[in-house]
Amino acid sequence: MDFALELPAIFYGPYVIYDLQGTPVILGLIGFISLIVQALVQFPGGYLADKYGRKWLIATMTTGVGIAYIFYAVAPTWHWILIGAVIASFCLIYQPALWALTGDSTTSEKRGMGFSIITLINNVATTPAPIAIGILVSVFTRPLGMRIAYTITVLGFFVAAAFRSRLKETKQDPQKIEFRDFFRHYPKAVRESFGVWKTLPKSVAYLFAVDVLTMFALSVSQLYLSVYAVEGKESILHISQTNWALINTVLFISMVLVAVPIGKAIDRYGRKIPFMLSFLLFSPAILMFVYANLIMLFLIFPLMGVAQILFFSSFATLQMDYVPTEKRGKIVGSSNFVNYIISAVGQLVGGVMYEISPQLPFLIIPPILATCFVMTALMISEPKQRQE
Repeated sequence: MDFALELPAIFYGPYVIYDLQGTPVILGLIGFISLIVQALVQFPGGYLADKYGRKWLIATMTTGVGIAYIFYAVAPTWHWILIGAVIASFCLIYQPALWALTGDSTTSEKRGMGFSIITLINNVATTPAPIAIGILVSVFTRPLGMRIAYTITVLGFFVAAAFRSRLKETKQDPQKIEFRDFFRHYPKAVRESFGVWKTLPKSVAYLFAVDVLTMFALSVSQLYLSVYAVEGKESILHISQTNWALINTVLFISMVLVAVPIGKAIDRYGRKIPFMLSFLLFSPAILMFVYANLIMLFLIFPLMGVAQILFFSSFATLQMDYVPTEKRGKIVGSSNFVNYIISAVGQLVGGVMYEISPQLPFLIIPPILATCFVMTALMISEPKQRQE
């Protein structure tokens, strides 16, 4: 599934803008609407995961995401991408269940390694993707190459759904599934998802605030990296498609190489220092990206990759350390809800910023990450006792 997702991802922006009659603002609008939908399903997703179990929700909705990508594969205009994005976002109601199942399946003393190993597997799977899509767009042209890539994405999700149907349920004594509960209990799901925060230490709330700020910073820029770099009418760096594919390959290789050492470090030396280090690495990397040449990009992207693994592995580990099993679905659901709302706004704002000045979405990131660094240093502590 990770390979299938990453295959078309590095040329997604140029595909929408240059091949499907879009603009940077339209690219941001698609992201905004899809993330709003994704946010709205997080509450019932967390509620259903904690009440009825994780496995059934994950396997069923993974199939739905695969169906959504059919719209990407056959899209004549960007409007079809929007339809597919909305369907895929709704089906990502399974995310709290997957996150909770992952936390349930790792012990506290090996949790950092657990999340890093997941990242490692993801990046091993995605490493060939940039080369593969580079070949597809070179041989078949970008529009046809992207359609072939999205067809592979559809098939990848169907295969993943079959594998996920064999997951082991980690929820103890899940209740019998009632599909009408999807939205009948929505108000209750919202109340319980927010109410559970009152029972957790303050560090969890501060950790959440840092995560929200970081997600906003990344969402403002993430859709526009390829638009800024890859040759085209909106490009600033004018990097060829082939070189862009190679740069992303180097990114994934670097993430593969550091995933296990970072996981070991998180388990041995604590979660907070790697978390703070991620901000120190990403800020200069994004500043260098704005004014980069080809050689610099081959150095910058591995730095970004290391920062991403440090952030996501240490954040996920810290969150699971603080949150007991029976509350994880709700905590993840409510966290995702706010993050997706913030990210939706960020992507729309990023599109507007890009049309004002292409450098602007990237230049606002370092001050935000500096704030996150200070908040982490002063307000977040390692848990005295880690939850299993």
